[in-house]
Amino acid sequence: MKKDIKIEVPNDYSAVSLKKYLRLQKDLKAYEGDTKAQDAFLLWNLCGLTPEVTNKLDVETLTNITNDLRGFLNKNDFELQRIVEIDGKKYGFEPNLSKLSYGAYLDISSFETLSIDENWPTIMSILYREVTKERGALYDIKAYQGYTDEDTERWMNVGMDIHFGAFFFFNRILTDLSKGILNSLKEEALTEKHHPFIRTILEKSGEAINRLSSSQTKI
Repeated sequence: MKKDIKIEVPNDYSAVSLKKYLRLQKDLKAYEGDTKAQDAFLLWNLCGLTPEVTNKLDVETLTNITNDLRGFLNKNDFELQRIVEIDGKKYGFEPNLSKLSYGAYLDISSFETLSIDENWPTIMSILYREVTKERGALYDIKAYQGYTDEDTERWMNVGMDIHFGAFFFFNRILTDLSKGILNSLKEEALTEKHHPFIRTILEKSGEAINRLSSSQTKI
C-alpha cells in the first residue's frame, strides 16, 4: 500500500529561522568534505526529512529538492528591514548608528567576532528595540538598558532574511563608521577643560572599535 509523503520545502530564507540556520551550520561544519552527509543534514534541518524518508524518495525528487535548497542558500542580496514585528510587538533597528549609546556599543564590541553565530541573537536584541513612536517612515525606539535572555531568545525564531539584512547593513556601516571615529580620536586634542574621565572613555572606545574592525565578518 502506497503512502503519500508531504514535503514542505522552503523557497527562500524567510522560511528558515535563525535556530534552524545555526543548527544547519553546525552540522555542515562537522561533516565538511562529506557532500552526501551534508545533503542529508540539509534535508533534515530545512525540510524535516529523516534518512528513513529520503531513502524512499526517487533520485529525481531528491535531486530537485536539494537543488531548490541550494539555490536560495547562496543568495546574499538582502535589504535591511528597519521595523520587524514579533509576537504582536514592533521592534525598530537603531535609527542612527552614529548615535549608538556607549553601553550598547560596548556590549556589541565585547564579542570577539561579528558573525552570525550563537552571539548574533544578542546583537540583534541590542540593535532592534521596541518601537515607542512612529511618524510615517520615522520612528523612535526604547533607550538601550541592556539585554536579557528573553530579549535574545526572541530572535531565534525570526527568518534569516531579516538577520542577513541587518548583518550586511550593520557590517558595512560599522566599517565606515569605525574608520571615521578612529581618525577623529587621533585628531582630538584634549585640554584641561575636558572632563577628567574623557581621555579614559576615548581610549576604551578606540580599543573597542579596533576589536570590531579586525573581527571576522563571516557567515
